[in-house]
Amino acid sequence: MSMQDLASGVALWRQVADGIERGIAEGRYARGERLPSETEIAEIYRVNRHTVRRALAVLAERGLVRAERGSGTYVEAPRLAYPLRSRTRFSEIVGGEGREPRGQLIAASEEPATRELARLLGLKTGAPLVRIEALRSADRAPICVSTTWLSAARFPDAGTVFATVRSMTALLAHYGVRDYRRGSSRITAAIAEATDAARLDLALGRPVLVVDSTDVDAEGKPLVTKRSRFAAERVEFVVEGG
Repeated sequence: MSMQDLASGVALWRQVADGIERGIAEGRYARGERLPSETEIAEIYRVNRHTVRRALAVLAERGLVRAERGSGTYVEAPRLAYPLRSRTRFSEIVGGEGREPRGQLIAASEEPATRELARLLGLKTGAPLVRIEALRSADRAPICVSTTWLSAARFPDAGTVFATVRSMTALLAHYGVRDYRRGSSRITAAIAEATDAARLDLALGRPVLVVDSTDVDAEGKPLVTKRSRFAAERVEFVVEGG
């Protein structure tokens, strides 16, 4: 960018933001790549770091870049095409896109089943459940936060197992469940709550896609029920038959 450009009436932060956006569109900054540091960008455009921060904040609000604490700012990868089918496996979907799936346990606890959770899982109200809070990512980008409930009697110590295997498919396999399918799904839209926004590296006020689902075994008996909150700007659902 020339000094003449910077001297024009357009705000400096807007010029920096436009320059970075052009760099992304032209491929100078690849999807998933870390951008130069704030200091380097400031030197490139001959502005101060406050101006750079404002430009990056605007690009983040638009879903073009993502700031990762302690690491830097990354160009957002293309939206993950997430098929909704009878057998939905996060690790397979992400791996099929050529990206690395990651699962991370946030917290695990036991709680009694509410009437609704008991109905979904085919249990009695008050039956002990394991509740698992997890974060799932593709490469370095957080994709969804999920809350999963399953029977503590059938899946004892499930939280400890998940912390090791970091996959619901692997967890169920640990207890002898080799195959399962989606029994039902319901999709709604919402604004990310503060805790979810922080975990998903989203600005406050950004949308999430909420998927309430129940998985069943080969005999159709409920195994797990969960509520997943997907970063809407990083995923697109693809509805498939069968």
